[in-house]
Amino acid sequence: MAKYHQVAVIGATGAVGQEILKILQERNFPVADIKVLASSRSEGKKIKFGSTELVVERAKPEAFKGIEIAFFAGGPVSKELVPEAVKRGAVAIDNSSAFRLEPSVPLVVPEVNPEDVENHQGVIANPNCSTIILVVPLKPIHDAAQIKRVVVSTYQAVSGAGREAVDELLLQTKQVLQGEPVQPQIFPYQIAFNLIPHIDTFGENGYSREEMKLLLETQKILHDTKLKITATTVRVPVIRSHSESVNIETEKKLTPEKIREILVQAPGVVVQDDLPALQYPMPLFASYRDEVFVGRIRNDYSHDRAFNLWIAADQLRKGAATNAVQIAEILIKRDLLN
Repeated sequence: MAKYHQVAVIGATGAVGQEILKILQERNFPVADIKVLASSRSEGKKIKFGSTELVVERAKPEAFKGIEIAFFAGGPVSKELVPEAVKRGAVAIDNSSAFRLEPSVPLVVPEVNPEDVENHQGVIANPNCSTIILVVPLKPIHDAAQIKRVVVSTYQAVSGAGREAVDELLLQTKQVLQGEPVQPQIFPYQIAFNLIPHIDTFGENGYSREEMKLLLETQKILHDTKLKITATTVRVPVIRSHSESVNIETEKKLTPEKIREILVQAPGVVVQDDLPALQYPMPLFASYRDEVFVGRIRNDYSHDRAFNLWIAADQLRKGAATNAVQIAEILIKRDLLN
């Protein structure tokens, strides 16, 4: 008989928290009881979970008593409360960047490195959304032909910056179409009918934190610190689902036909690559799906062992919430809860 578990979702009123609750229901996750936690300003709000109505409690250390799995939806609260959840016996699956690069914390994408959960010490980090979307198709290619270098440009939806960012895009679109002035609040510039090559803060090396996350997290997940990666991350006026243009150089030469063959068999990947039929990945059709869609597979004419891919995936689902729930499913399957 299946065992049911005590679960908490921290940041339950936000976009990722809401997705986690939805996916727990969709996947029939074995929940005995669930707590929804958030900041004090959301305390007392009600959230539907299946046929029940849950009351939001304030996220504080005492709230984790009896909790077995704590899903942290992201944000600065993780630094303070993840250790408190672990101290009280929970396994924390954290969607923030707080612990991702800690050597003792597994950084897990279930289709790529599920075995890493075996080494957890109470905390498992969920990678950055763009990293998850990238490594799902990279891993089978790396196994087949040893990737040497990756050049990735991301086209990231505004929902990656939260609900307020979606509201800003919708408002600005209306303002521009009606000839009204636009005053950006969430983004540094107008996002409607524009794109902004700036996500997160810039470092002294000229790269943004988002770009460095892609680089360092990919190396950690693939267990290859010699893998060369460079990235440019761009915010685009799309509501949901990120896209990525990826150029890959390998040790072993691969034909487009072989790459398609590898990816068709890869877990979590859907190949959409039929140019005569105009079939290729797009955020419009990747939204509300859990797979990573790959297409535009073609040789790089400038390099005899390089090729290009175009990727699209729902960053709120596979890029965040679904990945977190999949990690919890592995913990249960392998009996790795504290």
